[in-house]
Formats: sequence, structure tokens, C-alpha cells
Amino acid sequence: MRIRLTLVIAAAVLLLAALDPGVAIAEQSSERLVLRFGNQTGTFSAAELLQRPDLSTLTIPFDVSYGRAMQYRAVPLRALLSALPYRRFAVVQVAANDGFVAEIPTQLLSEGGAIPWIAVENPRAPWPKFPKKAYGAGPFYLLWEHPQRSAIMSEQWVSNIGTLTGMESPLRRWPQLDAGAAASAEVRRGMDAFVTQCLPCHRFDGAGSSTVGPDLGRPMNATRYLTDDGFRALVRDPTSVRSWPAMRMPGFSSSILPNETLDAILLYLKYKR
Repeated sequence: MRIRLTLVIAAAVLLLAALDPGVAIAEQSSERLVLRFGNQTGTFSAAELLQRPDLSTLTIPFDVSYGRAMQYRAVPLRALLSALPYRRFAVVQVAANDGFVAEIPTQLLSEGGAIPWIAVENPRAPWPKFPKKAYGAGPFYLLWEHPQRSAIMSEQWVSNIGTLTGMESPLRRWPQLDAGAAASAEVRRGMDAFVTQCLPCHRFDGAGSSTVGPDLGRPMNATRYLTDDGFRALVRDPTSVRSWPAMRMPGFSSSILPNETLDAILLYLKYKR
């Protein structure tokens, strides 16, 4: 009986492969996309996502991770979240398998503005590797259609996703990030930009969840050992300031991080020292 059941299962897998080879191969993957919101959890395999009726072919004219046009098979993130109480939370924390952790305001995932998608990699036709990297965006990738509608920034495109979790705002979880009510509008603008662009890789004075880059507040505030010009150069082209074999920080051009935003981040860090 057990042998007969095994043969039936094998035949089913072969039939799936004949109908859709990508789905059959994806079924063998152990990767899971996990969505956690309060006491409710949703878990999806690549095969499950690739079989959804709302799976679409999506063309991104300019993918910030690859620096060029890309095409994906993707499902609408709003549809994946629709059965979960995500609107109760201030942010959706998107954690990648490599330690990158983005804090995405829930309002960006609501109707209107930029449209968030979860792209799903087909193991039979993997996405290309990132420039100068040994890996690509898979297996799951948060990307945006019409990002300009909501001023989506580069660190809000998240590759190698493992989990999406509903959270309180970063300032509520880590009060040491808050510049305070007495801070100028420009300092607070820098604070917001820091949370969006820097916190996904760096911590600050212990605040943050990422394990990618160094803490920019401990044991010493970065602006105490970096000149203003040195800080700007490090952000624009890290290898122009320092480099080592395991270095992962990319450069942020002025088209991705405008000069005025970079100056506001610097002002915020100096204010916090």
C-alpha cells in the first residue's frame, strides 16, 4: 500500500511538471514567506504563490535593486494581507534573510499611491545576481509599481524576504531615536530619513533590528569620528573612504538619496551626539 501511494505521489509530481514546470520545481523549495500580525499568521511557499489566480507578470521600468528594467511574476501584497489585521499596526517590518530589516509605514500598503507586490522567484529560472554580488533578489522580493506616487525610497525595496511582521512605530519601540519636540523641522526630517534609509542596515544607540552594519551611535556617534565631507563621501561611495573583503554597503547616488536629504540625516546625527 505504501509503495502504491508513493507511486501515485510521484505521478502527480510528474503531471505538475508537465503542466507547469516552474511550479513543480518550486514545490521542492523549503523557503517560506511568513506574515505575522498579532496572533494571526499566514505562511506561503513559492509554489503556493505561483499558483494563485492573482499572480501577474509585472514589468518594472526601473528596478532600484538592479538599476535597470526587470520583469517578474508577482502577487499583490495587499491581497496577501487582506485576511490579516495589518491595519492595526503602524508599520510592517520586512525582514530579509541576510539581516536587512525595513520598517514600512502601513499607510504605504493601503489603497492608493504606489502599489506593493511580492515577486516570487522560479527556481528553474532564477533572477540575475545583483551587480558585483554573489546573490540576487530571491526567493521573495517586495517591489513597487509607480513608486513615485508615494515617494518610495530605495531601502523600501526589500529582497531576500523571510518575514513581514506588524509592529508599533520605530520611535515607540526605540525612544532613543526620537529627536524630541524641540528639534527643528530639518532635524526631524533627517530623523525620518534615517529610519527609512539607514535603520534597515544600521542600529543607532542600540535601536533597530538589523544585523548588517555597525551601530552609528555606539560606542561613539559616527559624526564624532567622521568629518562632514567624509560622511557624505562614505554614503555616496563607501569604497572611496574604506573597504574590506566583507563590505556590503552600496553607494547611494544623489538620484536615490538627494543631497538635501543626506544633509538632513547628517544634521540629525550631529543633533543626537
